[in-house]
Amino acid sequence: MGTTNNDNTFWALILGGSSGLGFATAKKLAAHGYHVIIIHRDRRSELEDIEASFNMIRAYGNKLITMNIDAFNADKRTAAVMEIQNLLPQGHCIKVLVHSVAKGTLKPMYSDHGSTLVNADFKITLEAMALSLYDWTKALFASDVFAADTRIISFTSEGNTRALPNYGAVSVAKVALEALTRNIALEFAPKGIKANCIQAGVTLTKSLKMIPGYASIKEHALARNPNKRLTTPEDVANAVYMLTLDEAKWITGTVIKVDGGESLQ
Repeated sequence: MGTTNNDNTFWALILGGSSGLGFATAKKLAAHGYHVIIIHRDRRSELEDIEASFNMIRAYGNKLITMNIDAFNADKRTAAVMEIQNLLPQGHCIKVLVHSVAKGTLKPMYSDHGSTLVNADFKITLEAMALSLYDWTKALFASDVFAADTRIISFTSEGNTRALPNYGAVSVAKVALEALTRNIALEFAPKGIKANCIQAGVTLTKSLKMIPGYASIKEHALARNPNKRLTTPEDVANAVYMLTLDEAKWITGTVIKVDGGESLQ
């Protein structure tokens, strides 16, 4: 367990922090003294288990704020940012924004039977998995809650360059996410903001299990990976933490692979 640091003035805001990469990142940053804000959207039937997970973060002794809201609704986002402004103690600020959103349509472009992607599917996926990064960045910046040296980190995948069945809408969103990250890094640089994407290897999360044929994706990743294992959420969380360090302040506008060499072959 990390050192409790109630005197720390730095916060991490995690979009999609109730499971998977977002939750692992929240735990990692809490273990290193960060107070944490988690924005998530989960069913009422799941909240008891999620609250038990949140207690693992509270155990580090720092503050935790959770909001179960629709992060993609403009009015809800505005209200959440105002609430965050009011809840942050005097002198505290958000140093880390993590975008760990997995909301998208997983359907093929062509099928002899069953439904296929339509324009609206792309729009919904793009809004959630890419444009929301800019919306939240802009809203938080305008509210003046960012630290003088802020790190923005989002999660992309190998679908940014490789075609996978049923993954077309998500691939489009991942490419857009990376383009947004580059421009955030460029245009907000004078304000001390650094932005990067982490390209994780295949990771056994709830999101992966939603992809049709995920078992074959898993087996293919194991065969390709020179370390002969899948990436874990903790692997990714470790990389996020490294990107928050002072020593990483010159890294911005790039995609960093955290996959154990899976993409080498």
